[in-house]
Amino acid sequence: MPNQSLETQLADGVKYIDGLRKASQRRDHQWGDIKTFSADSLSTALRDSWLVVECVPERLELKRQVLGQLDELAPPDAIIASNSSSYSISEILKGLTLSNNGRVLSAHTYWPPETSAIELMGHKETDPSIIPLLMEKCREHGFSPFHVKKDSMGYIYNRIWAAIKREALLTAAEGVATPTEIDGIFKDVLKTPKGPFEQMDVVGLDVVLNIEDNYAEKRQNIPVQPREYLKRFVEQGQLGVKSGQGFYKYSE
Repeated sequence: MPNQSLETQLADGVKYIDGLRKASQRRDHQWGDIKTFSADSLSTALRDSWLVVECVPERLELKRQVLGQLDELAPPDAIIASNSSSYSISEILKGLTLSNNGRVLSAHTYWPPETSAIELMGHKETDPSIIPLLMEKCREHGFSPFHVKKDSMGYIYNRIWAAIKREALLTAAEGVATPTEIDGIFKDVLKTPKGPFEQMDVVGLDVVLNIEDNYAEKRQNIPVQPREYLKRFVEQGQLGVKSGQGFYKYSE
């Protein structure tokens, strides 16, 4: 993608989202309009916004940079949220000087995008009126909001998912079973539509690796084998569904 023009990248992004919508099981859902903007027209994009959510890759300095831009360009009464899956908003705000920390929080959604769960997590300076407002607005738009009441790396669900994901990777790395076999028994026992390796392919193995690196940096006794196993795929450009191959192969 680095060799593509910005216009091509934006067009490809809209095309990708349109494909997700067509594949959705929610046939009666009314989708919103998509408008794209270049970086130099970000102020125009934010002009009438009441809520802005950053969804850039899981790299701490990049998220800090983007939050700083949003704080500078968004209307003063707009709420600013981070969709980070492993960095808490408290961690992202460290070292940042914003105009108003009270309007900033975490708002984490899940994949696939039609998943209704969303987790809202503030920090010690978040305006207390923001959480109930967003809980209400989320319900109005078809989400199932959950309030994360304390600073939590991984929110609620991702803390549970992290343990499942890491043990699945470790089981494969040790040669106990293949990803296909692990997914098979997982789905058989828990009656889920996807196993952990199928789900990681959907998320993107580069994203999964970034998250695992962050967990390993912040927590003790995280085994290195799952990350080494992931790196083999990422280094070969096998990132999952988005690259056509990850743990499984996918058609275009």
